[in-house]
Amino acid sequence: MARDLRTLPKAHLHLHFTGSMAATTLVELAREQGRRLPESLLDAVVDGDPVRLPANERGWFRFQRMYDAARAVVRSETVMRRIVDEAVAADAAEGSVRLEIQVDPTSYAPYVGGLTPALELVVDAARTSAQRHGIEVGVIVAASRMRHPLDARTLARLAALHADPDGVIGFGLSNDERRGVTTAFAPAFAIARRAGLASVPHGGELLGADHVAEVLASLHPDRIGHGVRVSEDAGVLRRVVDAGVALEVCPTSNVSLGVYPTLADVPLRRLLDAGARLALGADDPLIFGSRLLAQYELARDVHGLTDPELASLARSSIDASRASESSKQRMRSAVEHWLAQPDPGTPT
Repeated sequence: MARDLRTLPKAHLHLHFTGSMAATTLVELAREQGRRLPESLLDAVVDGDPVRLPANERGWFRFQRMYDAARAVVRSETVMRRIVDEAVAADAAEGSVRLEIQVDPTSYAPYVGGLTPALELVVDAARTSAQRHGIEVGVIVAASRMRHPLDARTLARLAALHADPDGVIGFGLSNDERRGVTTAFAPAFAIARRAGLASVPHGGELLGADHVAEVLASLHPDRIGHGVRVSEDAGVLRRVVDAGVALEVCPTSNVSLGVYPTLADVPLRRLLDAGARLALGADDPLIFGSRLLAQYELARDVHGLTDPELASLARSSIDASRASESSKQRMRSAVEHWLAQPDPGTPT
């Protein structure tokens, strides 16, 4: 026995809007809309068969097809609010004290009156759900590498207009790292930084440490989504550590996308030993099959992290969040309280 990880206070900093959807919600909405879901997606979300894709363009295409099929059911304000609320409720039930959820409003804009209404309703839903479920929630606007960098600038301006500690708190860049030119997105990130938004681009998952170096130089990140392959280059890893850039590590998705063959191969311990600031994330639990709690469980069961190390990991996630300093102090105190509880496995 060990301390209950469900009650360990933690911040969830890497969760995508559509990918946060509950499997039952996806199936219900598809049935209501008369949509046929891909067999591969049904296998993953209904039968619980973990997605295992090769780390190549064909594998990413298969993943994107599943994600697009799930996104296709999100066609109204009601559905968008439901997804946010269910995501917040799920995180609260797993001990999250803060969630920072990523959304690209572009895909949902046609169904709710445009980009601005799409973002504003997500922000409003996040605030409402935060109050309902008793945790803090921030919103990250994420541009896509699959679209033109000018589209990213449009989203950055939109995010900047809605910058608020209780609303939009960051600007990201997601999708296939092999697409687009990283430097071309620098102007969008400059817009976001001037508005005080956190810079949280993806990097270093599908591509290696060289890509992380490019992200560091061009986008000046506060955090990097994934970033695990920075472990392949000691020099770049040292730059990340020295700069205090946090890595949002999502072990289950790394394995599902073929980046590593097994969970044991994810370099979690190597990154920790190098002094990297880490925050575990679930990425797209709809497709990858596990939420944040499972990432902490595998850190314990697969990588052998002790309860003090898990508490340190939770503190790191809180420190890397955009919570206020007073909130961070309260959250850290809650972590210390968790750690101060007797270890159920220690004889009395």
